[in-house]
Amino acid sequence: MTASTTHVWRLLKWGRILARHGALRGIERDPNTPAPVRRLARIARFGARVPAVPRYADAFQAIGPAAIKLGQTLATRPDLVGEDAAHDLLRLQDQLSPVPYETIEAAMLASFGKPLETLFSRIEPIPVGAASIAQVHRAVTTDGRQVAVKVLRPGVEDDFARAIDTYSWAAAQLEALSPEAMRLRPRLTIETFKRWTLRELNFRREAASASELAEGMTAEPDFVIPAIDWARSTAKVMTIEWIDGIKLSDRPALVAAGYDLPALAQTLVRAFLRQAIADGFF
Repeated sequence: MTASTTHVWRLLKWGRILARHGALRGIERDPNTPAPVRRLARIARFGARVPAVPRYADAFQAIGPAAIKLGQTLATRPDLVGEDAAHDLLRLQDQLSPVPYETIEAAMLASFGKPLETLFSRIEPIPVGAASIAQVHRAVTTDGRQVAVKVLRPGVEDDFARAIDTYSWAAAQLEALSPEAMRLRPRLTIETFKRWTLRELNFRREAASASELAEGMTAEPDFVIPAIDWARSTAKVMTIEWIDGIKLSDRPALVAAGYDLPALAQTLVRAFLRQAIADGFF
């Protein structure tokens, strides 16, 4: 069991980062904030240069991977963090500096338990994406297929475990100190966050979900799910079919590529309804 002093120290360290981004202002001004929490916020803020406009998303980004994931969860709870904070947290981009390829290569070798040359003829050392939990490298299999290799960040499981341990402790203290906080059930929020995060940290589960989704979407010919390469996937490495594409948020690129946007929207709505209503798959 982690000592309370360790939890408080972590909260002060994170609070210092939040303070530098003006993200503690709402906590200090909220009349429902318990006095001990307000004092902790003031200690964390002491001597910090506080911006005029809070930058919640930037603060969570600066704290690290677990905070990014927590911020994305809190963005759906304006009742818990306030409308302004929830709206700003929607800006959170799950992007981090990549782990050096040598470290990723060692992690893959340990996970597969065999030389990578027996699985891949080439792996691009520069990742195409680096997020809080994993990073993705383009590769070619020994039988010539283009694939994407998603690798769990080394050490991320321990980092998340420590952070979630402190989040849970803080949520319990908050509920004990404030009837208003108990009504908002922060412990339940953290427990939900923990449950979903543990699922994301196991790529076998993610791969199984992707395969299940692919089976359910066979009736939608315009909706393609990348195939899982089970022979090259473990709990910490997932290899999937490489498919080139354009982000849905990049409207100019979609238009330039000649996509029929209304037809694309219909495909998305149809696919969502099939998943949510016909298959009950979320």
